[in-house]
Formats: sequence, structure tokens, C-alpha cells
Amino acid sequence: MGHLGNWEWAGNSFSLLCQHHLYVIYHPLSHKQFDGLMYRMRSRFGTGLIPMKDTFRQMLANRNELTATAFIADQSPPKEGAHWMTFLNQETPVFKGTELIARKINYPIVYGSIKRLRRGYYEVSVEVLTEQPKDTKEGEITETHTRRLEQDIIAQPETWIWSHRRWKHKKG
Repeated sequence: MGHLGNWEWAGNSFSLLCQHHLYVIYHPLSHKQFDGLMYRMRSRFGTGLIPMKDTFRQMLANRNELTATAFIADQSPPKEGAHWMTFLNQETPVFKGTELIARKINYPIVYGSIKRLRRGYYEVSVEVLTEQPKDTKEGEITETHTRRLEQDIIAQPETWIWSHRRWKHKKG
């Protein structure tokens, strides 16, 4: 999913309503007190948080549990090693981590979409993008996810967080 709609509410709702233990990948904040506050807010309903650098190791450690791992993959990655594609009519670097991990451990990829119905009311829908990541071509999962996110942003641009400096890196 992306930073679209009320993604914080969606994570908490998932943890309260679903049998899967939800883990969310996050980037710890440098300010320790603020990081602690955000950690407590995000984990108070049972959501587990995994620091980005520990993602693969933690997913392997949790493989005997019934889990779902949320990658909110619409921030700007370092340009080295990023997958480059056109996104919202601009050449854009995209994180490849979701695809790389999925292909290694062959976990299905599910795209989550949050649609704002009206103030304070949201609808979550999910769709399977691939059940067998190991059978996909390199870049296919990343492209499919990013195109799906782009469709959602175009449908409700006011619900996407535009402050991430998404295009701070230039290709080349």
C-alpha cells in the first residue's frame, strides 16, 4: 500500500479484526522520544513494527506464524539500487524491497487500497497481485504495485501524502 487514505487507521483496524498478526515495516525516527511515541501509537492494538533494516530477517523469524507484513512503499528510496519508472508522469525511483523479499521467500503479494468515503469514513479493499512471486519477471511486482497505487492517487489525490519529497532524486 501507500501513504493514501487513512493508512494508520487501516493498520490498527486490521490488527483488531483479522486473525493474521500484522507487521508493518517502518523507518525509526532519529528523535528518540518522538520515535517512542509513534511506536506506541502504532503498536497499541497489536501491530508489530519491524525496522526497515531488519525486514528480511524478521520475516524469516516470523514465518511459522500466520502473518501479514505491510510495506508502505511510496517514499523516495536512495537512487542507487532503486527501480526507475514513470510514476505520475515523472521519472521516479521506487523501492524494490517488497519484490526482492517476496521473490526470495515466495510470499503472495496483496495490494491494499484505502478509499475515503466521507469525513471519518474509509473503505479498505485488497487484491492479490501475485500468488507466486518466484514466477514473476524482475521488476514486474514493483511495476504492478506502483501502477495500482498511481490509479488510487489519481482517483483521490487529496488523500495521498504529498509531503514526502517523492521526486528529490533525478535519474543519472
